Amino acid sequence: MTGVDPKAVLEGRVAGRPPIGLIVGITISAVCGILALLVDAIDGGPGFWAGLALAILPIPLLISLVLALDRLEPEPPRMLVFAFAWGAGVAVLGALVLNTLGLIYVTTPIFGEAEAHFVSATFGAPLIEETLKGSVLFGILWFRRNEIDGIVDGIIYAAMVGFGFAMMENITYYSRAFDEQGAAGLQATFVLRGVIAPLSHPLFTSMTGLGVAWAATHRRFRAGAVLLGLFGAMLLHGLWNGAGALGAGGLLLVYVLDLLILIVLVIMILAERHGTVQRIRSYLPMYGNTGLVTPADVQMLGSMHARRAARRWARRVGGQGAARAMTDYQLAATELALLHKRAERGVADPRWFASRRDALLGLMALARQAFLRTPPVGAPPWAHQGPSGFMPPPSH
Repeated sequence: MTGVDPKAVLEGRVAGRPPIGLIVGITISAVCGILALLVDAIDGGPGFWAGLALAILPIPLLISLVLALDRLEPEPPRMLVFAFAWGAGVAVLGALVLNTLGLIYVTTPIFGEAEAHFVSATFGAPLIEETLKGSVLFGILWFRRNEIDGIVDGIIYAAMVGFGFAMMENITYYSRAFDEQGAAGLQATFVLRGVIAPLSHPLFTSMTGLGVAWAATHRRFRAGAVLLGLFGAMLLHGLWNGAGALGAGGLLLVYVLDLLILIVLVIMILAERHGTVQRIRSYLPMYGNTGLVTPADVQMLGSMHARRAARRWARRVGGQGAARAMTDYQLAATELALLHKRAERGVADPRWFASRRDALLGLMALARQAFLRTPPVGAPPWAHQGPSGFMPPPSH
């Protein structure tokens, strides 16, 4: 697809223009992460390296499980890296500094040494940490609002921030457990934080993600949704940190509550995926006159199994380039349906809508030409054999 940058089209950015803001953000986050690691290395003693290894160990699997929920319209990898880096860098270092200052200069003088740690953990830390973690989501909402198409996107970005923060926080906990209790303490702490409750921070920040997602895709109650989501994140975080003071019963109650919320989030994600499929079936047929979308294409785009089969077919008959083109076609078609969702909710500027629509249709046209350049014998029913030149659809 000469002359066209599919990634730029799909991400809605100008091709060839480096994402300066994103590069600066990742760089700052990386520097903050390194500084936080240096603090852990100095304070962690001999348990630092064991803590580092165990903190990193489950992260690839956890991220893979979360991203599996976003296969229909996956987020740009560079944005996911930024969200993770922010959680592991800026949020962690900021929380380390502010929590320490708050403990020394606020809670200890007011509540005394005995109560200061409980008050800081239950009230101060949730306020500081969820605000710092949520700040990157607020930034995406302000600068890259069109990147968030629904609650799935809000949850995915929030989870990436939470994973980054949890990984760095776990290094501290694991190092401390090893230094104070040896291998047995390290093992018990890893089971608790890395096996039983690895999704706590992503779950907390997902509340902020829900509020940000609402603000990005609706015209009303935007500020209220963001504040309500942030408050929900702080509340869950505070309940989690304070449950230990209530004994085993308190811990069990919080575990059950978080499990129920996790189940609700998964149901919401599946429901939104179903809604996206319905929009594909509702909106894409209007582009049939372009030659880019046939009824069989719509059927293929509405099924993850059929999408995989289409990519396998393209790879078999045209190699990796054809498979990449098929992926670009599928993603562009999905983005087109989500673009109509924005218009439906009144959050798409008409001129931007027209420009974005034509760019996506142009990518779909070039992608079709790429994977249908040499029509093979036994092509699947969705393979359109006729001309696939691009014609903008009539305005509605």
